[in-house]
Amino acid sequence: MGKKAHVLVVPYPAQGHVTPLLKLSHRIADYGVKVTFVNTEFVHAKIMATMPDHNNEEEEEEEQNQVGLVSIPDGLGPNDDRRDALKLLEKKIRCVIADPTLGWILEVAKEMGIEQAAMWPAGTRGLPLFPHIPKLIESGVMDMSGAILRNELINVSKDIRAFSTSELDWNCIDDPIIQKICFECALTIKQTLEHSNWFLCNTIYELDLPVCRLLPNILPVGPLLASDHPRHSSGSFSLQDSTCLRWLNEQPAGSVVYVAFGSTTVFSQHQFHELALGLELAGWPFLWIVRPGLTNRSFAEYPDGFAEKVAGRGKIVEWAPQEKLGQSAIACFMTHCGWNSTMEGVSNGVPFLCWPYFGDQFHNRSSICDVWKVGLRLEHDENKIVSRHEIKKKIENLLSDDDIKANSLKLKKIARNSIEKGGSSCKNFERFVQHLKQ
Repeated sequence: MGKKAHVLVVPYPAQGHVTPLLKLSHRIADYGVKVTFVNTEFVHAKIMATMPDHNNEEEEEEEQNQVGLVSIPDGLGPNDDRRDALKLLEKKIRCVIADPTLGWILEVAKEMGIEQAAMWPAGTRGLPLFPHIPKLIESGVMDMSGAILRNELINVSKDIRAFSTSELDWNCIDDPIIQKICFECALTIKQTLEHSNWFLCNTIYELDLPVCRLLPNILPVGPLLASDHPRHSSGSFSLQDSTCLRWLNEQPAGSVVYVAFGSTTVFSQHQFHELALGLELAGWPFLWIVRPGLTNRSFAEYPDGFAEKVAGRGKIVEWAPQEKLGQSAIACFMTHCGWNSTMEGVSNGVPFLCWPYFGDQFHNRSSICDVWKVGLRLEHDENKIVSRHEIKKKIENLLSDDDIKANSLKLKKIARNSIEKGGSSCKNFERFVQHLKQ
């Protein structure tokens, strides 16, 4: 028997990137391919701290032979020593799978004669924009740093709704430093997209037909869902509070508003109060994820009397095992529209209330509300606040909309069928893995 194929997987060091690449790694390992998953020391420590305890040493060793979690030093600049990372490549690696934002990893692998593949963890709707960046600069829509010089609609295909310049991934947040970082990432992604033979995506062919036809080199393999294996890490940076699962099991079917805004969204204290008061006014049971850092203060302050008024129908935890929240109690998902959350909601047939924060989340909202028609937008007022009354109204509108509920169940069926044997994502994934094992 030949030696087992070995791949190296390198995510961008952020929660929304680590999680899908780790799910992909576990799926690859299930096909008998050895996987080494590389994180920065900071991220590695967070993941290891949330891993379940192992009691059986033989089982733990067997698991580590499948997906080995390793780390490299943090804080590396463009000219810093990367020998620790390169040492990993010196092993008998069949392929390097990296986040498209980490172009240097793929370039080094190419120079060493190792096959490369990119894994895009975000939504695909914005991908067709990246090849157009040079044209947008040349036509004066933006400057060389990505700053918008002229507001207009951008058409990339007759089958894809035009993009507003305000929707560009790097233009959806006010912080100029973050804008610069996001634009530089976009340029790297453009290069990776144009030169990768394998550009895997956590999406579904049937839901993203126009993009898949426009960019034929992308390979949909989603939705990437959590493994049921008790020792598979979810890639979470925070300890998950499983008490919410028991609480959900006690709630009536279709009664709970699930509220979660991912790992990076930050609200002002005023906006946080409006959200709390909106959930109070709506009157529905709710499960609300309030992680440390959700507000721009050292800790979140709730409105006076809030806890007493929602006692018995509101459950608040710092972090939840979101991938296990497919219970019948969930009525809808109020979300930042991060792509992992989007895929999880679609896979569970849950309608969405959309409140994007930055980046591809605005494109994802468009897919949810305009294309798939499985959700509603939460709109800001003239002060850029989503008011308590808007929250109450949209919860009521969404939960009384039978068409959205029906569309959500249709998408659930499409998502689940895609990863079953013979489904589009399953066939794409098997083709990729068989290539690795050649």
